Amino acid sequence: MATRYRLDAASPAIAQAFAADAGPDPWAGGAPEVGQFAPVIARAGRQGKRLIRPMHWGFPPPGPMPSLVEGPPRWVPFVRNLESPFWIGNLRHSELRCLVPATAFESGTGKERRWWRVQDEPVFAFAGIWRDLTDMPVFAILTTEPSAALVPVEGKGGPSSMPLILPRSAHDRWLTADWKDAQALVQPLASAALEPLSSDGRAE
Repeated sequence: MATRYRLDAASPAIAQAFAADAGPDPWAGGAPEVGQFAPVIARAGRQGKRLIRPMHWGFPPPGPMPSLVEGPPRWVPFVRNLESPFWIGNLRHSELRCLVPATAFESGTGKERRWWRVQDEPVFAFAGIWRDLTDMPVFAILTTEPSAALVPVEGKGGPSSMPLILPRSAHDRWLTADWKDAQALVQPLASAALEPLSSDGRAE
């Protein structure tokens, strides 16, 4: 399972790629980390205009938040079980779905790690969900079965999952459709659309 992704595009380029308002908080590019803020594209207002918002990557885990004495919380960055009561409320409400822009993602562990991009899309999108906490918005990235392209690199049957990458034609459907319709988008991207990258996630 990928645990890292890169977004090597600045806010104006992200806004142009997704027909979104760039918003007031600039993003210069880099590798988002779980527990930190990253750009997310959500709908705003009754007209559903797309807006780039900085959101915290990772939902708080179920149950009470640990105190600072117990250490930092273990954030939940990925949605793996679509039937879980923990996620279903967000998934069923289209206004709480979002696009997570990326330029590359990592798959594998140890020496088998490899970075990938989507061909012909300098900036692509993961399917995400979000919600507002008392003091900040948070987001998580959906996962799906891995594309066949990842299996030979991983070995031993390949990874158990990969981030859910949405084709550009499916962006509006993810953001607006009812859940029964949107759920049909939860499938791996075709292997032919994926391209391997160098070890640091940048084009070779």
